[in-house]
Amino acid sequence: MVISSITGILLLWKKNIDIIQPKIQNASENNMENWLSSATIVSIANDTIFQIQPQIVSDGVDRLDYRPVKGIVKVLYNKGNWEVQLNATSGIVLSAGKRYSDLIEKIHDGSISDGVKLITMNGLGISLLFMSFSGFWLWFGPRRIKTIKSKSH
Repeated sequence: MVISSITGILLLWKKNIDIIQPKIQNASENNMENWLSSATIVSIANDTIFQIQPQIVSDGVDRLDYRPVKGIVKVLYNKGNWEVQLNATSGIVLSAGKRYSDLIEKIHDGSISDGVKLITMNGLGISLLFMSFSGFWLWFGPRRIKTIKSKSH
């Protein structure tokens, strides 16, 4: 529960702390009609990330995160939680960095592996139920005893 609480707090602050997740950049133009193709965007991002961490490119891209209002595309990689943010129109690299927020999220929800998820989420659920029922009993029990004692006098 402590780990889940700490990681939950970190996830709440991820957009405010650049170490957890790189700051979302803004591009000058957000007209989607002029945006580069997905293949071009991935190619530019791969060239960029290859200069930083060559082994990341071989595992491929996990997803493209399009931000129309900001005029950017984030290219997120399968390995190492890396991202590259690009101006969607010009292809200029706005930032490249590690996203610790994805790792924190996997720890938070136990999705590091199916076994870990099954054990941690069941343990967390059972613990919360136990604390809820025991807390209720610690509140209700003394009231019940007071009521019984006051009726017997």
